[in-house]
Amino acid sequence: MKTIDLETAAQLLSQGKIGVVRTDTLYGVVAQALNEQAVERVYRAKGRTPSKSPILLIASIGQLIDQYEPELLAHIDELWPGKNSVILPSSDGPAWLTRGNASIAYRIPADERLRKLLEQTGPLIAPSANPEGDPPAMATAKAQEYFGDTVDFYVDGGEVTDEAPSKLWRLQPNGELERLR
Repeated sequence: MKTIDLETAAQLLSQGKIGVVRTDTLYGVVAQALNEQAVERVYRAKGRTPSKSPILLIASIGQLIDQYEPELLAHIDELWPGKNSVILPSSDGPAWLTRGNASIAYRIPADERLRKLLEQTGPLIAPSANPEGDPPAMATAKAQEYFGDTVDFYVDGGEVTDEAPSKLWRLQPNGELERLR
């Protein structure tokens, strides 16, 4: 399967397609977060555990699904943009995102090209590009080996050399951040 550019990827994602894109950490299998059918396709393609919530990549605070008091989000400003995913409580999030967990994890990537894509598409889920249990794809060729034509497109972002996942934080009810990984 041929690779495409980010502009074309934005158009395809807006049509409900799924694909593999390099994120700010690893390659991810991406879909528009608010498109239930696309999200479920990602879960099927990966063989992902249905109860496992995805991390949502967003371009800005304005793309959060739930509304939060500014004071509650004050501690998060220092973490974003960057390789920090933050779990926030969610009362309005769709079931296909919260997966019974009453929360959604978000990350605003520091990578400008990725934020530009997110501005065009809205929030994207982006679990790592690998079948559950296998090592993440570090290059497009490996992702193609894993997924073939079960995804609609691939965007080649070069080889991943830093395998470190994002740091994971949970926002506590008192507004404090707890680091989970």
